[in-house]
Amino acid sequence: MVSLSSKISFAAPVIRHGGMNAGYVEFPFSVEEVFGTRGMVKVKALFDGKAEYRGIMSNMGTGCHILILTQEVRRKLGKSFGDSVLVELEHDLEKREVTIHEDVQNLLNEYPEAQTFFEKLSYTHRKEYINWITSAKREETRTKRMVEFIEKLLQKKKPDQK
Repeated sequence: MVSLSSKISFAAPVIRHGGMNAGYVEFPFSVEEVFGTRGMVKVKALFDGKAEYRGIMSNMGTGCHILILTQEVRRKLGKSFGDSVLVELEHDLEKREVTIHEDVQNLLNEYPEAQTFFEKLSYTHRKEYINWITSAKREETRTKRMVEFIEKLLQKKKPDQK
């Protein structure tokens, strides 16, 4: 097993997922040997020395672990499907925290059941909810989203659930 603070570098082609505008690279090593697990692995990656990504590597039925290249990362790199990308990867052991603005926290405090469900959500789902609220350009939109946020939490729904 590699030291968990070690960086791993490799080059890999960007693979298109089905007919979607979604891309990934395959991790060319045994995740079990490198990280001591066969499950998902939290990682920090640097693509071509210029685009950072913090996420997970997981086996999505492709026969090996994959690392997603978001559209934003591919755009920064000027890369598309089939292009080769240099990946520098390390195990991400830092605690993942979402910054919650005071008005959102005050609203959560008013609805303990919603707050309890929110705190049980994964880092990614909490981040998606908060980004959705804070990305509103108008105050009216932000207020509307905060109401929907609480309603969805009370129904125990994740951000992508209607």
